[in-house]
Amino acid sequence: MQLTEVNNKKLANEFLLVNVEINRNNPAYIRPLDKDINTVFDPEKNKSFRFGKATRWVLKDESTAGSEGKLIGRIAAFTNSRYKNKGDDIPVGCIGFFDCINDQNAADILFDVAKHWLMQQGMQAMDGPVNFGERDRWWGLVVKGNEIPPMYGMNFNPPYYQKLFENYGFKKFYNQICFALKVNGRLQEKFFERHAMCARDPNFSSTHLKKNQLEKFVKDFTIVYNRAWAGHGGMKQIEEKVAFKLFKAMKPVLDERINWFVYYKGEPVGVWINLTDLNQWFKYLNGKFDFWHKLKFLWIKSTIKNKKFTGLIFGVVPEFQGKGVDSYLIVEGAKVVQGLHIENGEYKNGIPIYEDYEMQWVGEFNPKMINIAESLGTYRSRILTTYRYLFDRTKEFKPHPVLD
Repeated sequence: MQLTEVNNKKLANEFLLVNVEINRNNPAYIRPLDKDINTVFDPEKNKSFRFGKATRWVLKDESTAGSEGKLIGRIAAFTNSRYKNKGDDIPVGCIGFFDCINDQNAADILFDVAKHWLMQQGMQAMDGPVNFGERDRWWGLVVKGNEIPPMYGMNFNPPYYQKLFENYGFKKFYNQICFALKVNGRLQEKFFERHAMCARDPNFSSTHLKKNQLEKFVKDFTIVYNRAWAGHGGMKQIEEKVAFKLFKAMKPVLDERINWFVYYKGEPVGVWINLTDLNQWFKYLNGKFDFWHKLKFLWIKSTIKNKKFTGLIFGVVPEFQGKGVDSYLIVEGAKVVQGLHIENGEYKNGIPIYEDYEMQWVGEFNPKMINIAESLGTYRSRILTTYRYLFDRTKEFKPHPVLD
């Protein structure tokens, strides 16, 4: 086998193609946009390079006369001084973008080169598969739901990858659970009761995002995000300018109707951020997004109804948790998303604007959020695992602690 570090444009393209080759015959596979993967490894575009470094390798089988070896694997390794998990007492590096044929020897070659590189960087363990960047994409190994087409920015892999990781010695650090439901399902009565409790208080108000007031809503989002999530499960504070850049990039595909904010005396206290599942459109582009494919995307977007949306962020600031604000937020959103209305004194579903809903992963270390997700009447659609491998094999392994 031939292992080569990616150091030129040709090898960078082969790094992309490994993923295509491994999944080529899987009808559920949706090729990620090439630009999204390339951006991860571009120091000019990925701010994570300010806090660490990354490299990647491509693995081929033996070449034959007159031809190069066949692509059979890939892996990336990276360090990031800002990568922290609750309870960590050693420096931890990361691996990601792993793909491999069903061959333990090939997988071990990839894991070994990543491990040795990380050891040279002073790391004492490696987590993976994860992203060199934010946790909202390319995070976790799919161990349940391999037959379901991936949502935008989500890893996708054959079932045998679990065996390749665990046979090498990786252990589950934590599971990440996705929850799904049919949009036309009825909410439990407790949501309406708690919603009514908040609705009786004139200090509460709600609204969906408005693109023509994007700066205001980004500011409100930043306030809630930093008060509700920063410091939990490795999440860090987000700057308003960074949040604005993210929302501005999403603006062309943002559906105002599925992004909701709750206020108390005019101050933001809860957010529910969702996005139309872009993979329902991107699956027609075969990974390309140049000028012509952008035109094709606009045509697809205007002619093919997208039936699925995905939950990105849901949360309430600490002092309003446990007071029914989460139910208020959900029911307010459901009035539009489900066409929810009152008829003869009872809540009735109308015509939903989407058919399917799936929440991006929730860490199993966050039981409060899991309870909220399950109370919506969801089912566990996928499970993704973040693994950890300790370089000192005599050191006690500790899974990710449960959040308070």
